[in-house]
Amino acid sequence: MELVATAALGLVSGLMIGCIGIGGVILVPALVFLGGVPIKIGIPAAMLAYVLSGLVASFVFARNKSIHWGMAAWLCAGAAPTAFAGAWAVSVVNARVLEITLGLLTFLSGVNALRTRHASHEMHNVSTVTLAGVGAGTGFLSSLSGTGGPLVLVPILIALKLPVLMAIGLSQAIQLPVAIAATIGNVLYGELDLKLAGILAASLTIGSWYGAKLAHSLPRERLRQIVSIALVVIGLYILGNVAVRAMW
Repeated sequence: MELVATAALGLVSGLMIGCIGIGGVILVPALVFLGGVPIKIGIPAAMLAYVLSGLVASFVFARNKSIHWGMAAWLCAGAAPTAFAGAWAVSVVNARVLEITLGLLTFLSGVNALRTRHASHEMHNVSTVTLAGVGAGTGFLSSLSGTGGPLVLVPILIALKLPVLMAIGLSQAIQLPVAIAATIGNVLYGELDLKLAGILAASLTIGSWYGAKLAHSLPRERLRQIVSIALVVIGLYILGNVAVRAMW
């Protein structure tokens, strides 16, 4: 994939991640299905790029007091070890299985977001055990699919009736341990393209910065609907692509 196209992809993905917490899902599919990057190269590069973009987005959300650090700590504690396990799984799981997993995650996240018609604005109590368990599941699935954390976490937190802005803020914070643990695992067990990761990190960071600022100034319901539909379409495209190739 050309440099400009890769940077543009990272910019759009970062903007979506920072603004609504869902965006990393388009990154790996685009690299794989449009750019011809092998999925076992695309996932490690994306995970390394999320380290810097997650740090920047977390800074913006923290500055606006949109991250509940007590909850974030339990989510991150659960996510770090399973993210490492997910990176190991990338190195041994069949590429087609990874593609199917990514497609299902994309499609189901879109369907779930479409079903969420009204955002919660009140704080609901969530037990620390639940938070650690959610973090563990998010870490493994995010590392395995290269989606970084927000794609898996945001729909779950919304389902748990947390305020939307808080859910997005927590999803930014969880990117850091997920991406760091996954990258360590990828260095040990997988392949890491530093050039691709560098391009993605720079463009994702710029997009995440402006996306996080938009999240605190623009209404998000219309954006949520548009992105939700896009996720459903992208998920169906990935699954359809895998099915067509399986028949040949």
